[in-house]
Amino acid sequence: VTGASSGFGRAVTELVLKKGEIVVATLRKPDVLSDLRIKYGQDKLLVVAVDVTKHGDIDAAFERAKETFGRINVVFNNAGHLHLSEMEGTPDDVAHAVFDVNFWGAVHVTRGAIKFFREVNKPGVGGILLQASSITAVIPFSGASFYSASKFALDGFSEGLAGELLPAWNIKICMINLGKFHTNVLSNSVTLPRHPAYSDPSSAVSIFLKHTINAVYPGDVHKGASAIHRLVESGRIPLRLPLGQDSIQDYKQKIEILTESVAEYESWSDDLKRD
Repeated sequence: VTGASSGFGRAVTELVLKKGEIVVATLRKPDVLSDLRIKYGQDKLLVVAVDVTKHGDIDAAFERAKETFGRINVVFNNAGHLHLSEMEGTPDDVAHAVFDVNFWGAVHVTRGAIKFFREVNKPGVGGILLQASSITAVIPFSGASFYSASKFALDGFSEGLAGELLPAWNIKICMINLGKFHTNVLSNSVTLPRHPAYSDPSSAVSIFLKHTINAVYPGDVHKGASAIHRLVESGRIPLRLPLGQDSIQDYKQKIEILTESVAEYESWSDDLKRD
């Protein structure tokens, strides 16, 4: 589990431990999980300091897991952070930092997971890689364009990767498009000063930020974690999983948007082949 300090990372870690299973929990500040280390002991919980923007940290975590337990069945690729700002109000260094964690960090964890599943686990055992994505990869938030783009990128990368893997490896990938669950993601988010061009209270960005910054999201993160665990236990791993009623609605809205676009403009492609 990456990003195990809070939110879905913490909830999944706690749930798996309660069920008597083993967890390798990674996070930047290991002391945050000191209560769980005391409660469950080293034979059930290995806590490793990892900054997902540092390749060495990720490699070391997989090596520690190999040395301690010898195998990994599931990787919950969850580390990330929320950034709130319109495009023009986001400096390049901040936008790059969002991608360094949400996309490139997840990519490097993915590389380690695929290699471990194929080369360390017994042949054919494989593994399950759960990518903690977002509904913003389906319907982007106005006021979080770079965050949304980082999740779009992760989904596109994951879908492409899924097609590259040999069936004999038995490695399954699932993009979990998480809806609005009540975690500390908002309190931990980065919110930049507003760009004056978007300060109009009626703008989509203003409305989004007004209803987001102090919002109490309806989803129960522990129930969400239980759904993720149930998915793994079922053995039926879809490529995409919308999780939360709002995520379901966004999927339906996206399907409707795409269907309408195809219906209106399909004929434009009728005669585009070379003569």
